[in-house]
Amino acid sequence: MRTLTLNIPDSVEVDNKDLAMLVSSQLYEQGKLSLGQAAEVAGLTKRTFAELLGSYNVSIFNFPATDLSSDVANA
Repeated sequence: MRTLTLNIPDSVEVDNKDLAMLVSSQLYEQGKLSLGQAAEVAGLTKRTFAELLGSYNVSIFNFPATDLSSDVANA
């Protein structure tokens, strides 16, 4: 796993755990990380990560609506 160092101004009041959650939730939403991978980046269990996604305005259901209609048609 890669390590990234960011320089954030002191005026930005965000702690490291919140920053990790922000990054991992966005990468999850973009489909670049699975739920498990994103949870690991955030330093959380999958369950805790999934429970917190809503507070970051990210849906746990990370797939396009077109997939849902084709799933219903194939059921």
